Amino acid sequence: MKAIQFQDLGLMSYQQAWDYQEILFSQLVERKTSTDIQKEQAFGGTFLFVEHPHVFTLGKSGHSNNLLVNEEYLHSKGASFYQTNRGGDITYHGPGQIVGYPILDLDFFQIGVREYINRMEETVIRTLKLYGIHAGRLNGATGVWLDADNVEKSRKICAIGVRTSRGVTMHGFAFNVNTDLSFYNLINPCGFTDRGVTSMKNELERKIDIAEVKSLLLKEFLALFEASVDKAIAFIPQT
Repeated sequence: MKAIQFQDLGLMSYQQAWDYQEILFSQLVERKTSTDIQKEQAFGGTFLFVEHPHVFTLGKSGHSNNLLVNEEYLHSKGASFYQTNRGGDITYHGPGQIVGYPILDLDFFQIGVREYINRMEETVIRTLKLYGIHAGRLNGATGVWLDADNVEKSRKICAIGVRTSRGVTMHGFAFNVNTDLSFYNLINPCGFTDRGVTSMKNELERKIDIAEVKSLLLKEFLALFEASVDKAIAFIPQT
């Protein structure tokens, strides 16, 4: 099994979590390229869970016109906006959404970016199946969808946007559990104007135990990456 570190950061601002990712990213790059570290001390990286206060983020390949209101209006709604260095277009993060940030060494896992994204998608698909929700993929788009083959009914339940450099990943996925979907009315989610968004709460018509979802999500993630959480790894930077 491949060792990784896992942390649930709870509720944290987007900027603080981004800064934290950057520290983990830099340390993992330094660690994997260092000649002083024995191979048996190598590990795959860190997997973070976090919830953010209301925030909209735009990927480096995104279009600013997919934000349908100005920043002043966003501030009136208690939301903020960030231009990021991840891939993808615009998306929303907020309470009730599980955001997963894997900072992983893909060389350690011997996989490429496409397979990495596929495994993240599959993690969410398998977790949803445990709740009786059938989900899948949409050709030509990342993320996890319901009724993907029906334009009128298709809706995204999990967005994915990543950055990789030197074989190390940042950013990740945003999985709607109890998310307030009204915030998506302020954007063209992921650049789409003809497809909807949804959440587990919306699909099952009840509030979902998010701690339970996190536990199941982590279990599926570890299984798909053939990894285990090594609590002995002292790799938590100071912020």
